[in-house]
Amino acid sequence: MNNSLINLAFKLAKNENRPALLTYTVAGDNNKKKSLEILKSISKYADICELGFPHNTPIADGGQIQTSAYRAIKNGIKINDVFSIASQFKRIKKNKPIILMGYYNMIYQYDENKFVNKCKKSKVDGLIVVDLPFPENKKFALKCKKKNINFIQLISPTTSKIRLKQIIKNSHDMIYYISMLSTTGGKLKVSPKKILKEYSKIKNQNKSKNVVIGFGITEKTINSLKKADGLVVGSAICKEISNSIKRGQNAVTNVTNVVRRLKNKIK
Repeated sequence: MNNSLINLAFKLAKNENRPALLTYTVAGDNNKKKSLEILKSISKYADICELGFPHNTPIADGGQIQTSAYRAIKNGIKINDVFSIASQFKRIKKNKPIILMGYYNMIYQYDENKFVNKCKKSKVDGLIVVDLPFPENKKFALKCKKKNINFIQLISPTTSKIRLKQIIKNSHDMIYYISMLSTTGGKLKVSPKKILKEYSKIKNQNKSKNVVIGFGITEKTINSLKKADGLVVGSAICKEISNSIKRGQNAVTNVTNVVRRLKNKIK
């Protein structure tokens, strides 16, 4: 998996002396066609695109992402629609890595093998399953690996040292560090300095793993976390979609401007 598109995206960013920029949008927000247009447009500036399955009982998602999910669900977005958005995107942007993000219950009900095969067929590069922690995810992660799909492990500030070692050892090409204990889109309650200190503990375990930081990253905070391998922005993007809809403006243009500004701040 070392020559995976995810790995290559980090390599490219490193060559430019900057972190990779990862964006998160909810599939089908605010409708199927629009969410594909947003994805295509922001991928000009994003190094890796995360696409969320809309879910009506999210765990760590804050208000902005929940609002996006409700809009998508209201518009009738189903699991297969998410796959279809992903595969249409990959038809146009073959080399842009796409990561799907969802919850295990949904995968379980869809059927694990069927789900992983569908990811493969849709050319999905990676998967984040928010509520399937280590070591419970070992079997599923292996299924993904066999199909060359990166299973992305999550680490938080409360992850113990022993667990941390095991998770890193079992991880694929990317690890997601949750910067603080809160839902997404909250104010950054922890100083960037402290986040980076925790981050370097993870990084020092294995320098070859790409570790990204997510939660609380906005245009204001992104520059202070530039030392990371990658930075994930989700809520700030979902908020912009909401605002555009409220004002009757073009969400594609507005969201693309946000992502472009974020990218410029880390160059």
